[in-house]
Amino acid sequence: MDRQTICLIFKGRFGHNLVVPNSGSESIDDYLKAIFELTGPAGEAAASKAIAERLGVSAPSVTGMLRKLSAGRRPCIEYRKHHGARLTGEGRKRALRIIRRHRLVELFLCQVLGYSWDEVHQEAERLEHFISEKLEERIAQKLGNPEFDPHGDSIPRKDGSLPERKTMALAAVPPGSSVIISSVSDRDSEILRYLERIGTTPNRTLVVIDHAPFDGPTTVRLHDEADIRALSPKLAAAIFVRMT
Repeated sequence: MDRQTICLIFKGRFGHNLVVPNSGSESIDDYLKAIFELTGPAGEAAASKAIAERLGVSAPSVTGMLRKLSAGRRPCIEYRKHHGARLTGEGRKRALRIIRRHRLVELFLCQVLGYSWDEVHQEAERLEHFISEKLEERIAQKLGNPEFDPHGDSIPRKDGSLPERKTMALAAVPPGSSVIISSVSDRDSEILRYLERIGTTPNRTLVVIDHAPFDGPTTVRLHDEADIRALSPKLAAAIFVRMT
């Protein structure tokens, strides 16, 4: 389904067209969202190289945009060359707004339009920039003001706060622990399809059996099954869990 068709569906369900942003605004949103997602829980800066890899752009392009975002009376980021970038209060507010729209669109596509969870990320990447505040709230109301998207990620509230949930990477869980899958990274559709096929999806309970050394697999067992599953480091890195 192309974007034009989805726009017509939105118009039919909510009574108006989507907005059309300018390319500069769209690019700024992408940068702020990337910096937010790359900033760790301790507030460490997002490295320029990591931003370039996340957005698929060149290092000089990243440097130019970071300088732009750190300038002016109300800068969106704090930036020092070779030290990375952190969001200011203004930048965090804008990043959370676009993340809210992205995750609401993902859930709308799954629950209302019947998309599978491995299809919605790229569609939401395109549509998130076209959502007006009015349409955003109509979608949220339609979905019952949800707290989590199809992959288990928190949907920022309208006031910019996030539902709190203590999670950790699956690879950091001590062997023998019982955990609940909180979220799965939505950036790789092949990983999502595989994890769904083997039943490792949000809200499933796992028992962590072992972490093999030297980049070996993490072995787990679903609480209601006898089969052991071996997850590669890449798969384990895509799964975030909370203790039962």
